[in-house]
Amino acid sequence: MAKQIYFEDINIGDAMPALVKGPVQKLQHVMYAGASGDFNPLHTDDDFAKAVGMDGVIAHGMLIMGFVGQAITNWIPKKCLKKLGIRFAGMTKPGNTITVSGKVIDKKPGLIICEVTAMDEKGDVKITGQFEAALPSKG
Repeated sequence: MAKQIYFEDINIGDAMPALVKGPVQKLQHVMYAGASGDFNPLHTDDDFAKAVGMDGVIAHGMLIMGFVGQAITNWIPKKCLKKLGIRFAGMTKPGNTITVSGKVIDKKPGLIICEVTAMDEKGDVKITGQFEAALPSKG
């Protein structure tokens, strides 16, 4: 759970703490399929994935988005998160280690605007996005 941070303590250019997840395991794909109800075999069946031209299974994009959400709410309390927009930019394969990082790009009264990126160990970007958080004032 994120500790309370205040608007006055955050500056443009500040980095949020990075979150490293992985290496991603095929078992996570199956567990996520069960939790989400998304049983597309592209995520769980290597033979199927290869039959449609892939090297093998890929992780659910929403699993990686979940990593992004976890990174944000490890830093910013969930109640402060007001908006999250992401763009899926690449596929995650078993064995990839995902690092989520971000930084503050703007401030408006009571609100911080941040960019966020999830990338693998090779620097291949999986997700880009922005979020806004309404932080309380010390005063």
